[in-house]
Amino acid sequence: MSANRARIPRIVTALLCTNLQICLGTVYAWSYFQTLLVRQLGWTFTETAWAFSITIFALGTSAAWAGAKLPKLGPRKLALAGSVMFAGGYLIASLALYGDMLWLFYLGYGVIGGAGIGFGYVTPVATVAKWFPDHKGLATGVVVMGFGVGALLLSKVLAPVLELRTQTDLVMMFFWLGIIFALILIPTSLLLRDPPADFAPAAAAADETPDVPLRACLTSTEFVIMWLVFFFNISAGIAVISFQSSLLQDVWGLSDPSIEPEVLAEYGATLIAVSSLCNGVGRLLWGLLSDRLGRVTVFRILLASQMLVFGILMTERDPWIFSALVCYILLCFGGGFATMPSFVLDVFGGKRMSTIYGAMLTAWAAAGIFGPLYVGYLKDQYPDRAVIYCFLIGILILGLGYVFTYLLSDDRLRVGKPTVDDTLRDFGIVPGAPHGADARA
Repeated sequence: MSANRARIPRIVTALLCTNLQICLGTVYAWSYFQTLLVRQLGWTFTETAWAFSITIFALGTSAAWAGAKLPKLGPRKLALAGSVMFAGGYLIASLALYGDMLWLFYLGYGVIGGAGIGFGYVTPVATVAKWFPDHKGLATGVVVMGFGVGALLLSKVLAPVLELRTQTDLVMMFFWLGIIFALILIPTSLLLRDPPADFAPAAAAADETPDVPLRACLTSTEFVIMWLVFFFNISAGIAVISFQSSLLQDVWGLSDPSIEPEVLAEYGATLIAVSSLCNGVGRLLWGLLSDRLGRVTVFRILLASQMLVFGILMTERDPWIFSALVCYILLCFGGGFATMPSFVLDVFGGKRMSTIYGAMLTAWAAAGIFGPLYVGYLKDQYPDRAVIYCFLIGILILGLGYVFTYLLSDDRLRVGKPTVDDTLRDFGIVPGAPHGADARA
């Protein structure tokens, strides 16, 4: 296909992929619902944190499966399945709220809705990379930026409209969100497709991926270290995302106890909206910077700078400064997601990009369990000191990630590079063999 003929379908595909990501990215507005759930249904912060954690865990694990199946099933089927599941998750959640059934809420919003996001998330990223082999960093950065600004769509567009129509009835809010997302996402998914076989932009460079088996890629030291760094960056950011509204309300309430809860909730929604813009902009900004500075350097900057910010947030009680620093954390959180797809392409090549990047997203799943739950636990057990403890743990998490960046490299994986199993053998450990008491027996 010639470059001129390819231009229009390429742009249309990029717009479709971005539209999918914006709708799916509304999951980052979770803290808007969390405070309402605690107040209206009497659920604890830990119980509501589990809902968000299950969602992110289902997202990451389903994305890993979807990445492996994408070459066989194609983007249309996976995106359509994800759209139906995501919208259906909201509908099931509305039924759960009507019957005050926490377990059904976990199943609907968490398992089904989260898996739908996972199917939908990996598909646009891998698809747009195929359509823009000559501008992979820019194209994937724009698409994942859509996921970052999704919370703005919900907190400042959909939620206020639904509040007026439903009088903040959570049952009806979740029901109408399911309907709206179905009407937007299903037609968008049906239009997605891979480029034709003869598609080859003139500026695209040939993929020089060496013939490294998939198992060797997934068990390589490079993959494991990249996974760990990704996990630590996500854990710190998602802990803040899951509670940013309630954390700001705590800080603002301490600075001015006379503010009404409804006003505090509006302040929290505004922070969600502004920070989501930072999340989106960060995905584009850091993605472009990684092209110039290198992926490893960018991750070091992301982790080190956040350590300083978390240290300030431990004692900062000015709500405006607090909000600005939270926005910076979201800027860095998005930067990790923008840098990692290109990092995977650099190290493992494009032939197995969807499979390896999908497996990399299991770090998101693990972080989704760890981050929100430790913050929820602290808010329930130590409500007066939760802010300090949350950011102290965040510093430790980021510090570990920063240390691991010194084991990273931008170099392409080659045949014969040592795997994790090889490293274990160097220390006299046979992978899969029994250890300890089992070995002595």
